Amino acid sequence: MKDFVVVCDSLRSLHNVGSVFRTGDGVDVSRIYLCGITGMPDTDKHERQISKVALGAQNYIPWEYAKQSWRVVDKLKKEGYQIVSLEQTKDSILYKDYKPKFPIALVIGNERKGVKKSVLSRSDKIIEIPMKGVKSSLNVSVAFGIAAYWIAGFK
Repeated sequence: MKDFVVVCDSLRSLHNVGSVFRTGDGVDVSRIYLCGITGMPDTDKHERQISKVALGAQNYIPWEYAKQSWRVVDKLKKEGYQIVSLEQTKDSILYKDYKPKFPIALVIGNERKGVKKSVLSRSDKIIEIPMKGVKSSLNVSVAFGIAAYWIAGFK
């Protein structure tokens, strides 16, 4: 089994969190780190909205909360994970040009601000999804799905 974890860097939408759990189940991620303002599925306030989209996947994928995503990234790097952020930067490469090296931690960022600079500077690779339309980015859960399926080997 390939070790593949996800780091959610301050996702605002509980529906996006639920979608990450559901898609993560589809590609067999081993753990999800919920960081910063990202909602957690074990709170009454968040459970209903997350479970509406996750359809129970939040009960099968181990997860943990951390206040600062860069600390999670540092910990995972020390454990030998390649840190891959999904973000459009001057240094990013197309996701299809990325050759996964496991274990991998895929970092996805806030819907408005993206992945924090403190995390991008710690990333081994930064990948992006090309855009042709007027909008410059996809919804974070959609982008996660595309990148996660590529990393997991569903080509």
